[in-house]
Amino acid sequence: MHWATPEERRALGQSRRKQVGRHQHEALHPKARPASALELVARSMRGRVPDLIQLKYQLMAESPFGYFRGAVPVMAADLAQLPSTGIVSQLCGDAHVRNLGAFAAPDGRLVFDINDFDETIRGPFEWDLKRMSASLVLAGRAAGHKDSSARRAAEACIARYAVQMRAFARMTQLEVNRFQVHRIDLARPVHDALSKAERATPLHLFERMTIPSSSRSGSHRRFKELKPMLFRVTGARAAAVVASIGPYREMLEPQRQHLLDFYRPLDVAFKVVGTGSVGLRDYSIHMEGNGPGDPLFLQIKEEVASAYAPYLPDARPHAHGGRRVAEGQRFMQIQTDPFLGWTHIGNRQYLVRQLNDHKGSITIEDLAGVNLKAYAEVCGELLARGHARSGDAQTIAGYIGSGVAFAEAIAEFGIAYADQTNKDWQELRRSGRAKKKS
Repeated sequence: MHWATPEERRALGQSRRKQVGRHQHEALHPKARPASALELVARSMRGRVPDLIQLKYQLMAESPFGYFRGAVPVMAADLAQLPSTGIVSQLCGDAHVRNLGAFAAPDGRLVFDINDFDETIRGPFEWDLKRMSASLVLAGRAAGHKDSSARRAAEACIARYAVQMRAFARMTQLEVNRFQVHRIDLARPVHDALSKAERATPLHLFERMTIPSSSRSGSHRRFKELKPMLFRVTGARAAAVVASIGPYREMLEPQRQHLLDFYRPLDVAFKVVGTGSVGLRDYSIHMEGNGPGDPLFLQIKEEVASAYAPYLPDARPHAHGGRRVAEGQRFMQIQTDPFLGWTHIGNRQYLVRQLNDHKGSITIEDLAGVNLKAYAEVCGELLARGHARSGDAQTIAGYIGSGVAFAEAIAEFGIAYADQTNKDWQELRRSGRAKKKS
């Protein structure tokens, strides 16, 4: 076996410029799609809860950015038609401005990081950057920015990614693995998300999502009924959800098993989350430890194959979806939910994690004015850390080089893809698929 030297790994990255030049990343060929955008979205709906499919279309039809959130299968197909570097890292897969947020680390500290990995998979590192760039343009437009300002933010994101990746290439591997992002202190949207997260305690969730089950003193609380977004699950279905804790417990480390064993399940609900995940089965279990003041909410979220899997020959389409997401998250995050794991209910595969333990996210309104560029730089640095932890900083830095050509091209792609997304969104609205049934 040959162990490549750092010089050889960097040279490999430089050699990939012959495969696709850095300036070529601005290209977009929507006419090369294997099917129309509407058909690609419709295919992704197969197997989902039929009653929720129209809800997903309605959420996508609200705005171009809303459409973008639900159209990962479309972008995956578009990216697959373009030449790629072949430099592989773990992809977030759905890298956009609202898929970063604050949450509680295992030691209780609040951290800010990428926090959605439903589409995670190993693939060309630049795919995450192109999706983030397009999201910055779309979110920037929604927050009142002109295209020139949104483009500068996208370029700042990729330029910061490049600077940080070159720095990672100079560090020891252990330093890369535990690197803390300090630029977070400079972005107001991150401060706001951390403030929200500080208030989002399990007890806060307990008060917001549950009601007393009866007027009797000391009775347990149960989930609220807020159909179609949240409703209780009972009978055999609830029993199957609770039973899934068994296989989940077996994959946890012994110390996590010990902690979980102190909590007992009290109630089960079905909860609609996000935009891309609407229609997949998503359950919440209300559990109790040392009395009512010690609630734990576990989310048991159905995971199907990543939208990128059909376009990546080395992907394992039949691997456990929940395990794919959990392992991808551990690759990219420096601090991970201690209850992160996976299970199954029947032949469907699920991710398990805490529901909203000190979680806080940004809103589009948070990105007005100077906040967009500051936040974009945080996004770039966090993606760089995730890719360096799961890929090879030497090879990526070797490809990017010391200039600005790569950042300029990805930013230009962001503008082009935001324009294409707007066209696709208008097509969805004209199709009538999002109209409410009378």
